[in-house]
Amino acid sequence: MTPKSGILLLLSCVSAIAAVGCVFELSSGQPELGSTTTTAILLGSIPLTALFFWIAVQDTRANMK
Repeated sequence: MTPKSGILLLLSCVSAIAAVGCVFELSSGQPELGSTTTTAILLGSIPLTALFFWIAVQDTRANMK
């Protein structure tokens, strides 16, 4: 694993944690940041999680050759 892959995996984990937190906030009924902001964070963090993970895997595969 390269430092770039590690940072991308870290970003993927952070965005996944943000998504889970948003789900819990929205399910509580009273999100601290408001429903609109929390929903926007949720909708942004889901594709970012997948994107960061995919880029990290691609970088690792490229450096294995």
